[in-house]
Amino acid sequence: MDAKQIIARDNKYYLHVYARYPVVMSHGEGPYVYDSGGKKYLDFLAGIAVNVVGHAHPGLVGAIAEQASRLIHCSNLYYTAEQAELAESLAKLSGLDRVFITNSGAEANEGAIKLARKYAKTLGRDRVQIISAEQGFHGRTLATVTATAQPKYQHGFEPLPQGFSYVPFNDLMALRQAVSGQTCAIMLEPIQGEGGINIPDDGYLAGVREICDTSGALLILDEIQSGMGRTGKMFASQHYGVKPDIMTVAKGLAGGVPIGAFMATEKVAGVFQPGDHGSTFGGNPLACAAANAVLDIIATEGLEANACQMGEYMLSELAGLKAKYPSLITEVRGLGLMIGLKLTRPGKDIVASVMERGALINCTAGDVLRFVPPLIIKRRHVDEMIAILDEVLAAV
Repeated sequence: MDAKQIIARDNKYYLHVYARYPVVMSHGEGPYVYDSGGKKYLDFLAGIAVNVVGHAHPGLVGAIAEQASRLIHCSNLYYTAEQAELAESLAKLSGLDRVFITNSGAEANEGAIKLARKYAKTLGRDRVQIISAEQGFHGRTLATVTATAQPKYQHGFEPLPQGFSYVPFNDLMALRQAVSGQTCAIMLEPIQGEGGINIPDDGYLAGVREICDTSGALLILDEIQSGMGRTGKMFASQHYGVKPDIMTVAKGLAGGVPIGAFMATEKVAGVFQPGDHGSTFGGNPLACAAANAVLDIIATEGLEANACQMGEYMLSELAGLKAKYPSLITEVRGLGLMIGLKLTRPGKDIVASVMERGALINCTAGDVLRFVPPLIIKRRHVDEMIAILDEVLAAV
């Protein structure tokens, strides 16, 4: 079946919720993917910050194959070694105490919302309000799309769940004014991804932590896009010395196998009792084995340090493009390999032109080019991306 036939079949039967490019991806290796026609692309999107160890990493492929040959799924009525290992690793890496494994980031955030509400109720507090930040993104379920303070994702799905309110990101004064006796939690991304790679000021997250401590609200940090070594540390919040009460992760956790998790302190997690939460597929052996392999690869191959080094190099190279094209680029921002290039115009056509020249990126918030490549990239891959982007911007 050729690409045109595959696209026609998909367009006929799949729900029309994606604006896809007319390309059928076939396979990948390292930081490259190939379409069904054999064209090679430098992948600086990585499945939107998912393929942290690149494509077809032998350590990940081997772990998946080995686990699939033994046990793919097991009900959570029973224990598995793979789930226990992952839970311990995530607890130790995050500094939190208890872990629940889900199938996605949205599910992880749903669980965090439920846990925060249950915690307040268990303490006898009639608190339900969850405050999140404008331009944030927390998922597409009804609760998480409501926590996502972007009307474009909410339109048409009303009535939305009650008890959510919004403040501008990076504005401590607005947050203090919004917190009330009804506030059970503040939910934030340490670095906003879908909102345009928005980096907080120094002291912002520490200030949020202080507001939570003073008010008795819980701090939920959504590290779904910023976690798993992407910013040069395992979690972006570690750059700022802030520990949340609840943390959510997903995306890069298993290198492409669907998985998510939320972690919490013992005090908060203790309000959940058997039956309060669950998942049929969450924490299945296959996904956990993949996640364990990814965590091992990140550690043994030094990918946090590599993300830091390659991120600094790419930021400096992008700064050079900003100086070269001041009428097109207004700002370069990022941390590690979570990088945004803010434009003076919409970026959709630039993304398409970059793709035509053999590289994958995307545009978020309308005018921010987003670069979230695999954490395995080398200097030569950054140079290749910069050369393509330079050529495209020159043509624009």
